Amino acid sequence: MTQQSKPIDLYYWPTPNGWKITIMLEELGVPYDMRYINISRGEQFTPEFLKIAPNNRMPAIVDPEGPGGEPVSVFESGAILQYLGRKFGRFYPSDERQRVEVDQWLFWQMGGLGPMAGQAHHFRGYAPEKIPYAIDRYTNEVNRLYGVMNTRLADRDYLAGDYSIADMACIGWVIPYERQGQDLNDFPRLKRWFDTMMTRPAVKKGTEIGKEEREKSNIADDKEAQAVLFGQRAR
Repeated sequence: MTQQSKPIDLYYWPTPNGWKITIMLEELGVPYDMRYINISRGEQFTPEFLKIAPNNRMPAIVDPEGPGGEPVSVFESGAILQYLGRKFGRFYPSDERQRVEVDQWLFWQMGGLGPMAGQAHHFRGYAPEKIPYAIDRYTNEVNRLYGVMNTRLADRDYLAGDYSIADMACIGWVIPYERQGQDLNDFPRLKRWFDTMMTRPAVKKGTEIGKEEREKSNIADDKEAQAVLFGQRAR
């Protein structure tokens, strides 16, 4: 198994996308240094961060012990999970058939669950104008996606067979289910998976990291912070 002597720098804010990487690093047990990127203050727009993450989105990592022993930076949460899984040989199978299973559900989250749940959060909780069509559209789509997971979990404990980066990618987007207008009791197999996931020490710790920092930023009542987050400009 690959050893890590120097800490990985993690550029992070406690959101469902950020949690993916704290969960993975905690599961791996490798050293990492936290670099908070306060997205409500526009820190994602700094030139220093944009060199690492040109899409001005966290999370991102810098691994000082990258390929060939040289540093490498990686942005996009799914790409980070794949990179760490390949490097350390855990939670991302080397067998191609099994890896395809994981990739399918990882990209399903990246292209479906995350964006749809994010839009549900926005229109249900942050939009200055309540737009019934948008609220219904995204709430219903998240409901459909929860149903997809519920069906998938009918004959397996985890989304891609064994516990993997696919599960790490999805759990953060199910934690705020109430904000998405969902009831986990409507999805018994998904609820069983959720409860199992939340008993894992790395999941519990990974989703708690930075909680105090986030609580200092009351985005729900901070219109300037919302302008930064939703208006795509620095503070």
